[in-house]
Amino acid sequence: MIQPRPSDTNIAAHERVYRALRTRIMHGEISPGEALTLRGIGAEFEVSMTPAREAVRRLVAEGALFLSSSGRVSTPALSNDRIEELATLRAMLEPELASRALPRAHFALIDRLESINNGVSQMIVRHDSAGYIRMNLEFHRTLYLRAQAPAMLAMTETVWLQLGPTMRALYGRLNRTEPPYHHRLILAALKAGDEPGLRLAVRTDATQGLRLLKT
Repeated sequence: MIQPRPSDTNIAAHERVYRALRTRIMHGEISPGEALTLRGIGAEFEVSMTPAREAVRRLVAEGALFLSSSGRVSTPALSNDRIEELATLRAMLEPELASRALPRAHFALIDRLESINNGVSQMIVRHDSAGYIRMNLEFHRTLYLRAQAPAMLAMTETVWLQLGPTMRALYGRLNRTEPPYHHRLILAALKAGDEPGLRLAVRTDATQGLRLLKT
């Protein structure tokens, strides 16, 4: 049996840590401004400092983590200007993805989106903020995958990643009791083949809540 080289083991370990932390951040499981340590990451994932450091380096490059001049690593606490910038990016990217997905939005896709939206409702009943964010992003991602525009979707997911902790704060402020109203408008526009209505519903859904966070 061939044993993996140490470098191969580190690559696998850092990828595992990177993916787990990335998902956690995107789903709002870490609060804005929360500090992380390489030692803590290494202990949690049972890896050495090297893969922990590499995973953090990648997440800093994506804007998911912030590295201060003193070496402190934390999730970003976004300024009003940064929230506005990211909301603008969502308003540019997501309606275009939805528009490109529309010609491929067959009944099976709409049924799937309705099922996911029911999952969003369940998370609201449970007061599960991370579950709500996860299901909400799944709703959008499932639609956007039909756009067959992987570069555009990758850019959108990077925006979601940077907004993850902030979305957690937004969930608490909105105090939702039912699924997002604009999800119903998105579904109705898909059923009707209404591209302008779809673009408007997606744009509003993606940006309206974020702008409530501006202080």
